[in-house]
Amino acid sequence: MKIFISIDMEGIPGTFNWEQEKVDRTAVRACMNEHITTAVKAILNSKQADKITEIVIADSHSAGDNLSYEITRLDPRISLISGGPRPEYMMPGFDSSYAMVFFLGYHAGTGALRGNMDHTYSNSRIQKIWINGQRMNEALINAAYAGYHKVPVAVVSGDLALKGELMPLMPWLEYVCTKEGVSKFAAKNYSVLQVNEELSRKIHAAMQKKDLPLFTFEAPGELKIELHSTAMADQACLMPDVQRLDGKTISYSHDDFKLLFNALMALVTLASSVGI
Repeated sequence: MKIFISIDMEGIPGTFNWEQEKVDRTAVRACMNEHITTAVKAILNSKQADKITEIVIADSHSAGDNLSYEITRLDPRISLISGGPRPEYMMPGFDSSYAMVFFLGYHAGTGALRGNMDHTYSNSRIQKIWINGQRMNEALINAAYAGYHKVPVAVVSGDLALKGELMPLMPWLEYVCTKEGVSKFAAKNYSVLQVNEELSRKIHAAMQKKDLPLFTFEAPGELKIELHSTAMADQACLMPDVQRLDGKTISYSHDDFKLLFNALMALVTLASSVGI
């Protein structure tokens, strides 16, 4: 059994804004390290531990340089993916060989009411994003990529606003609520003891489940993005087959969700080459 863990920062207990990461990165990294360590120990202490062949952790916040390689000392079956830019962004190297996926420290999508540090891929570039008409966040995008490979998402941790976005669409999730957003850059963080206990308990529960549903989209997939400026849309349209829907909104369609998934990052990168 192989398990893939994609870990972000904004939904980790103990964090509340991006300035905190700049001025006290040591503390933020410590919060991330405790969360991932708790998760890995729960997996290794589960009844299914002897069936595990590999645990792959993808450091998926910003430049992918937040977690220490020391995490691999917990068990020889642990691997750590760090650095960027990289293909498949928050799901690097992912394929159908995995049994399940965990998303840890995830956050609500751009525009979420009281979503702590709400954004989707780029706070400064993306205003809104849809796939086949469904308003998306990073967890849903990555869950659909896992579903494309026939692999279910089993555990998610993050803020209360993200829970509200995910549970109607993926009610089978073991969801661990880490905080409540007071505003975009303020949060009521729950006790780390409470979060650790709940994370361990829900991982143990998820590991015992069989035949979890998949979150998928029917082909062809249509990606629609409303960018922050017309200049960004101008640049995004340099990519072949991108359609301009209005001044700031573009669309891109493809039958293969993997290509659609990577096209999203390509479009964000193109948009990032100009100012607002």
